Order: sequence, then C-alpha cells, then structure tokens
Amino acid sequence: MRFVYAFLLLFLLRISAFANDGYKLWLQYYPIENPSYWQTSTLKNYQIIGTSETIDIIKTELETAAAGLISKINPSVKNQKNTSNALLIAKYQDLNLNEIPKEQISQLGNEGYAIFLHNKSKQTVVTANSDIGLLYGTFRLLQMIQVGKIIPKEGIFQTPKINHRVLNHWDNLDRTVERGYAGFSIWNWHRLPRHIDQQYHDYARANASIGINGTVLTNVNANSLVLTPAYLEKVKALADVFRPYGIKVYLTARFSSPIEIGKLPTADPLDEDVQAWWKDKAKEIYEYIPDFGGFVVKADSEGQPGPHNYKRTQADGANMLAEALEPYGGIVMWRAFVYSEHTPDDRHKQAYNEFKPLDGKFKENVIIQVKNGAIDFQPREPFHPMFGAMPATPLMMEFQITQEYLGHDTHLAFLAPLFEEVLKEDTFREGAGSQIAKVIDGTLHNHKLTAMAGVANIGSDRNWTGHHFHQANWYTYGKMAWDPYLNSAEIAEEWLKLTFTSDKNFVEPIQNMMLASREMVVNYMTPLGLHHIMAESHHYGPGPWVTGGRRADWTATYYHQASETGIGFDRTKTGSNALEQYAEPIQKLWGDVETIPEEHLLWFHHLPWSHKLQNGKSLWDNIAIHYQKGVDEAKANVKLWETMQGKIDHERFAHVHSFLKIQAEEAIWWKDACLAYFSQFSKLPLPDGVENPAHDLEYYKSIKPRHVPGI
Repeated sequence: MRFVYAFLLLFLLRISAFANDGYKLWLQYYPIENPSYWQTSTLKNYQIIGTSETIDIIKTELETAAAGLISKINPSVKNQKNTSNALLIAKYQDLNLNEIPKEQISQLGNEGYAIFLHNKSKQTVVTANSDIGLLYGTFRLLQMIQVGKIIPKEGIFQTPKINHRVLNHWDNLDRTVERGYAGFSIWNWHRLPRHIDQQYHDYARANASIGINGTVLTNVNANSLVLTPAYLEKVKALADVFRPYGIKVYLTARFSSPIEIGKLPTADPLDEDVQAWWKDKAKEIYEYIPDFGGFVVKADSEGQPGPHNYKRTQADGANMLAEALEPYGGIVMWRAFVYSEHTPDDRHKQAYNEFKPLDGKFKENVIIQVKNGAIDFQPREPFHPMFGAMPATPLMMEFQITQEYLGHDTHLAFLAPLFEEVLKEDTFREGAGSQIAKVIDGTLHNHKLTAMAGVANIGSDRNWTGHHFHQANWYTYGKMAWDPYLNSAEIAEEWLKLTFTSDKNFVEPIQNMMLASREMVVNYMTPLGLHHIMAESHHYGPGPWVTGGRRADWTATYYHQASETGIGFDRTKTGSNALEQYAEPIQKLWGDVETIPEEHLLWFHHLPWSHKLQNGKSLWDNIAIHYQKGVDEAKANVKLWETMQGKIDHERFAHVHSFLKIQAEEAIWWKDACLAYFSQFSKLPLPDGVENPAHDLEYYKSIKPRHVPGI
C-alpha cells in the first residue's frame, strides 16, 4: 500500500512540475536544448553599468532568464574558456569601447536600442541613450536567445516607429470590464493605494517586453470619479509601479466632469469657468503624477456627453483639454467614434463628415484616435476613410485586441493578419504608396505626434486573456505598435517559440493554424462583406434577425438588408455614397462589382442572390460555401491540436483543446442560424457540400444566452 501511495505522490509531483497555467505569457524562459557557447556565456557572464530602478529590473530579468534558459550547460561548451563580461549592458555615454557605431546610436532617441557584437572585445553589447532603451534591448536579446536567433553581423539598431504605444483598458471602477472576456479588471481599486499587487509589476514587465509604453486605466465610457483626489492617489500608486518599466499612465476624461464633480452648471468648452476648471484639474493630476500621459476622450457617441451638447465642434472640445495639458507635455487622444444620437442614412459616413472639415483646427498636442474601420471592429471591415484624408491633423490607429465580434474568449482568432491587412492598405491620398502605416507613423504627412491604441483583452483570469492563444494578440499588438510594417508569420512563429516550444513539429503546423484563424472566423460569421449580424447587446453568437428597437443602426437588418431581391448595403452612388469618402482610385476599384475585392462585396453593394462571382457560382452558393468552409476549418483545428498532445504541457494543451471544441460547435451554430435566416429570402437550395441546418429558424432565434460577460 505504501508503494501505491508513494507512486501516486511521485506522479502528482511530476504533473505539478510540468503544469503551466499560462501566467508567464511569452516570458517562459524554458530550458534551451544544447545551448551554444555564445548563449551560455552571454547569460552567465555579464556586466551592467549604471544604477536605477530600471537597471535593477534588467538585472533581475537576466537572472530569471539565465536560471530558466540555461538549466544545464552543454558538455561541448563547459570546458571552453569564458570571456569575462561576455555581455555588456550600458548606456552609450557610459561605454568605454572603441569602434562603436556612434552615428547610428545617436539616432536611437530615448527608447531605441542597439545590440551588436563588439569585434575587439568579443562582447555582446546592448546599448541605448536611456535606461528604458536598455530595458527594451535586453528583452529583445533574451527573446532572440530563446528562439535561437543570432545577432547579424551588422548588428541590430531598433527605434520605435510610433511614439505612443498604448493599451486602452475598458475597465470600470467596480472592476467589471466592458467587452472584457477574461475575468474582472486587474485593477483592485479598493485595495489601492495601500496594497500593490505583484500582478501590477508582472503586467508592466510583460508590456515592456514588447515595447508598450502607455496604459489607459479606465473605460472610454468614463466615470468622473477617477479624476477625484481619492482615486488620483490610487492612480499615482500604479504610475509609480509602471514608471521604471517606461510606461506612462493615461485616464479617460468624461466631458461632463465639471458638472458632476466640479459643481459647475455647464461643461461648455468655450465657457471660461469650464476652461479654468480643467486647467486646475490638470495641475492637480500632475502634482500626483508628474509624468502623466494625458486624456483619452469618447464624446458625443452612444450616450456620452460632448461638445455637441453645447453646439460646439469636436475641435472646441479637444482643444480645451489640450490647452489644460499643454504646460505639462500631456496629450489628448480624441476618439473619432462619433455618431449621431439620431439614426442617420449611413453610420459609415459620420466620423468622416464630422472630422474632415476640422482638419488643421486641432492643437498640436491633440491626436485623433480612429478605429481601423468605420463601423465597429467587425471581423473584417474596409479601412476607415479618415486615414490619409486629414493631412494637417495627426491620426492614430485604434485596434481592438479583445474579441468583441470575434467569438469573445473561446474562439481562436489570431489578429496579426487583421492588423497587417489594415496597415498595408493603400489610401492613395498622396498617390500610390500612401499606406495606412505611413499615416500612423507620421511619415505620410510629416507629423511628429504619433500613436497607436489597442483595446486590451486582459483580465483577472490566471492566464490573463482567457484563451491561451489570445496572449498572442496582446503580443502582436505590442510588436506592431513598435513597428507597423512587421510580418504576421514571423510574429506567430516567434510567439509560439517563446510561449510553448521551439519544436518545429509543433511550431510549423500551429503557426499555419494561427495565420488562417481570423479568415476562418470571417467565413463562419460574416463572409463576403456581411457585417454587424451578431446578437444584440452582448454581441455573443449570431443574430441576423435582430431588428427594431430605438436605433436602426444597432440592428442587423439595417446592415445586411436581405430581402427576396438580394442582400448587401449599397454604399455606391445609387445608395448612401459612403464610397465617395475614399480616394478616387479606391472609388473606382470598389465601386465596380467586377473589380471590388470579394471580401468587401456586400459592404458596398446590394446584389441579387443569383449574381455570379469570380468562381462562376451564384452569390447565394458562395455565401453558403464560405459558412461551411469556416465550420470545416474549425473542426480541422480540433483534430490538428489533438495531434500535438505530448508536445507541450498538459494543462495548456487541455485548456486550448476545450476552447477549440467550443469554437467548432459555435461555428456550426453561426452557419446554421445564418443560412436558416437568409434562405427564407434566397429561396434557393444549399449547394453540394454544405450541410443543412440542424434545426429550423425559430429554434435559433429562441437561443437567449444569459449573463454573457463584457456587456
């Protein structure tokens, strides 16, 4: 009997030793198999010059990495003579080495870094002009060591192409998270400022490792209380934690705060008392947080107060706040997600119509935050027409990392292809080659104020993001905010190797699965330009039948306009003419049903069910085939993942396996519900190879998920 107990104990200990709940994200530092002499000497023999909180973080990171990566030294390198201080980390001004590429280092700015092999001393050198640059460079070196990359002969000289790389937390003060699918908010406001949770340090460390340098702590649907002294003390405590990691804190500013907490009778941006109140509030904030980043503002949208309340422009509102922040170097990120409280002819057009006439009328420390598409983070949208259309005003990108319309937490949807697709789009505003990435990094119109925002997918779940693979979307956002020209495939490969294993038998097939996953979700949710056909309010699951209510443009029927004559939203000259907001080459390309990319077809055109697509099949057949393709891909992912058992730890394998099965089930739900609904209009049979819905339409309409998180 004792033998049995002993065996069980050893078994349990073995299981726990290999357990991995995902908390370490991409900072796993699992042992390198047969480490090279360079890897061993670099991690075991280093010198760091300087003293600061950031330098202490670098030292701790190197110790952590060395303990994990080099668990045992390869016998082939054990007896080689180690180079003293094989790794040297120091600011450029503290280096005492010849043959340093001074001109390149001078161009690194305050956040860039250089990594190179110094020929004379045979040292690996990480240098920068600041401690934060050293931190970024150290993380990059460790990532290269983990995935087995070597330093190129010419060295690495990296400078972020975008200045403000910010996570937007849609977190409320009661710890609920709007569009959050990974538990509650990680900010425990009740305990702050007296208790600093270790997770705050771990959060900052993870962000620094991918170059994120700002965090917006609160929801864009803002609560004025966060601007009161009781909460500013709490914000200060977080800012103090984040500062050594190079992260600034931002807050959302509720436009009506002068009334709600200032006891003024108005929030009119042209009122002198209101202007004075905001200046006093900014002064107060900077007394708590000297490096406070600034405000994010959602105004005149979805019930939020704004300058419209006083018949003022968006520039009037933004400039008032910008003037208050200007003496301290703060910025205003003013969201362009503005649409009328009255249902217009086409919501697609409203932000452009609102902001385009204001080009050049914003203060220099204002940047307009524009969603990647004109409606609302749909699985696929054409790029927002504002990009490139406001040459005198800096624009920033707003991506959604959390998957509000992409299956919430259980659906695998690697977002790098979505981000890359948008950033590579040519706006043609300054002729061919006017890519959106050039708008965002300021090079198209020579703007120095540049920024990118990502709506965070982080919560209190032990693995941070609900789905383990959704960590990749946080990672991707950081990498693309640093460099919007990066390649999705390379990001996926690196994240897999950092997070799971470098075994090519795992990495290659799962990399392919990741890269195809977003298109798979588009197929089983909204193919061929369909959009906004999810269930109302919580947006979980299909709802192409959603209609009525107080706003037409919050319904599915408004957007797909399905009838017996056809389907799609006409945005050409014969319809809303939203297409006119794009440059002429785009209008010509997308305005013609024969030349428009088919992924945008029903976004801009209302077409009969019998319309022939490029493959010679009817529109109806193609819609059905896409839905079935998405289902088949989701099922195939389950089978593929099952072949990976044993290649990674059991805990994460089982967790992902469970979620992939949920995704496959819900892909069928989407397919069946949508085809059952649209078939009542097309009155056509399903093409060969497409499975019939398992139930009738009324069954799918009767499904009412309860207590869906993130509302």
